[in-house]
Amino acid sequence: MALPARSSRAGRPGTTAIYAFVAAAAFGGVAAALVSQHVYAMEPCAWCVLQRLIFLLIGAVALVGLVWRSAAGRRVVAGLALLLAAAGLASAAWQHFVAARSASCNLTLADRIVAATGLDGLLPDVFSARANCAEAAVDLLGVPYAFWSAALFLVIVVALARAWR
Repeated sequence: MALPARSSRAGRPGTTAIYAFVAAAAFGGVAAALVSQHVYAMEPCAWCVLQRLIFLLIGAVALVGLVWRSAAGRRVVAGLALLLAAAGLASAAWQHFVAARSASCNLTLADRIVAATGLDGLLPDVFSARANCAEAAVDLLGVPYAFWSAALFLVIVVALARAWR
């Protein structure tokens, strides 16, 4: 059994540290969204909920990366998580530039994906879209909420790109 990669080069974090960071960032993003929803009454739209799902998937894949330490495992985990993060970036951009300008998100791709998982029925406090896209287009500290999500996806992409190499 190989020892965990602590540092691939002097001063650079190894894949173990990167996957731990990615998992913490992804799960932390969902925690922040839940605080926004349940403490500050910022109700999510279907695109918000889809991004939560993507963050949770990224976090789960990163946890797999913590135990699958072979070179092939690092590549598979980083590649899958990078694809998920790219999907998250795309969904955040779509939310801000397209969906936020429509009165309804009903039956959009995001709504259909979340409904197909059944998570909106199993965990409605986390995965139930409770606002339409226009209502959910809010700012946090003067920055659109979707941009905060996109920024976190981008940070995750940069970290995963390091793990890929």
